[in-house]
Amino acid sequence: MANVLVTGGAGFIGSHVAEGCLEAGDSVWVVDNLASGVAEDIP
Repeated sequence: MANVLVTGGAGFIGSHVAEGCLEAGDSVWVVDNLASGVAEDIP
């Protein structure tokens, strides 16, 4: 298990990266200013 920080985690790519890390059992932190992303996309 790893600690992972995903910047831009509310965007398309970032949300998929965060989701994949969660599925792998990692601890995930997401940072996003929501300028173009949507909070509902954060897993």
